[in-house]
Amino acid sequence: MIIDTNLTVPALESGIRRLFEAAAVKIRSIEASSNPSGGSPVFTSGGRYTSRGWTEWTQGFQFGCAILEFDATGEQAFLDIGRQRTVDIMAPHITHTGVHDHGFNNVSTYGNLLRLMQEGRIESNPWERRFYELALKCSGAVQASRWTNIKDGGGYIYSFNGPHSLFVDTMRTIRALAVSHRLGHALLAENDRRVSLLDRLIHHAHATARYSVYYGEGRDAYDIRGRVAHESIFNTNDGNYRCPNSQQGYSPFTTWTRGLAWAMCGFAEQLEFVATVDDEELAPHGGRRPVEAFMRKAAEAVCDFYIDDATASDGVPYWDTGAPGLANLKDWRSRPSDPFNDHEPVDSSAAVIAAQGLLRLGRYLENDRYWKAGLTVCRTLFAEPYLSTDPNHQGLILHSIYHRPNGWDRIPDGRKIPSAEACMWGDYHAMELALYVQRILTNKPYYKFWSETQ
Repeated sequence: MIIDTNLTVPALESGIRRLFEAAAVKIRSIEASSNPSGGSPVFTSGGRYTSRGWTEWTQGFQFGCAILEFDATGEQAFLDIGRQRTVDIMAPHITHTGVHDHGFNNVSTYGNLLRLMQEGRIESNPWERRFYELALKCSGAVQASRWTNIKDGGGYIYSFNGPHSLFVDTMRTIRALAVSHRLGHALLAENDRRVSLLDRLIHHAHATARYSVYYGEGRDAYDIRGRVAHESIFNTNDGNYRCPNSQQGYSPFTTWTRGLAWAMCGFAEQLEFVATVDDEELAPHGGRRPVEAFMRKAAEAVCDFYIDDATASDGVPYWDTGAPGLANLKDWRSRPSDPFNDHEPVDSSAAVIAAQGLLRLGRYLENDRYWKAGLTVCRTLFAEPYLSTDPNHQGLILHSIYHRPNGWDRIPDGRKIPSAEACMWGDYHAMELALYVQRILTNKPYYKFWSETQ
């Protein structure tokens, strides 16, 4: 991508304002048309949100969007939607033992509400606070219980595919463990064995850094620094790593760009979190230095790969760096992204997730390259053709991809590839990204998934 080194946060103010204005209309529309009994909204088809059962991982984004809208604008109606829907509908997600998505569903709802209460943005009612805290404690422990030990002495939270499967996506959802740990909770296993959620978080992050991220160190013939594998496969009989795989990317040896984005954002925000953890708690892992070192190595690798290899010049990637149709888009990295081409779709949802990772890592390292790259991606996404201001389209950020190999994404009439649709995780992360920048612009508390008083 081509980084605008002169870009500043104030230059994004109008785009942020337009995004939240558009989001307000869309949240109300989805609230009016959505039927929770019919499944969570996942992605749009013809501009209307639809559900598709694979796993229930997007409902927290739906109600989280309303909470973020209140956070950004102060409009009470959106807090009322987010709070009431969280109470009425989200309870099954707390105890959902079949998914690795607790950080998506529950931190986006219960977590945001508790954070706002901790910040003094909403009234601090003791019983309401305890309700949110209990939900988050349980969510982190339930997610941590999905555990596979591996031969190197560590382990990972396994995906919905089963105990053999480590997804790179989970790097963003382990924030559920972080919040639960900050609230003083632990997982009680067989024989009342107390399992530290922080330990599991660090072990999972280490497994992801070691097996999901490449470093150009000769691991295999496709070892390019910063490339990621969507899925890592293990032999559960002996804990040995076996091979890379991909569920939603083109192949195990190419990089699905949303998986890359999950790693970028996940490692960057965990670096921020670990910086707040006491040295004593990190001692079982060799102390602060080695923990921060492996996270930083992974974060820098994936962010560098995104900037140098994965995106078009405006910071928006196509859905997979090895997608075969890219051969027909000669020099696609040197030109702005083209969601209306005839060969391969872009994935704006990858871009909104990646931008937050770039900004967080840039701030953490005081590195202007990552920071300006993140701002450059924001400028692209907070304007047409990505920002949707059409009140009749329920999506906020257009041109996202859900599952290209399965053919789940709608191809508009007269077109050859998917375009012009949105997804719930893309819309939520766009709002989270805009809120992150808005808080910096207005000198409000730094936006993170936990609060200092937890």
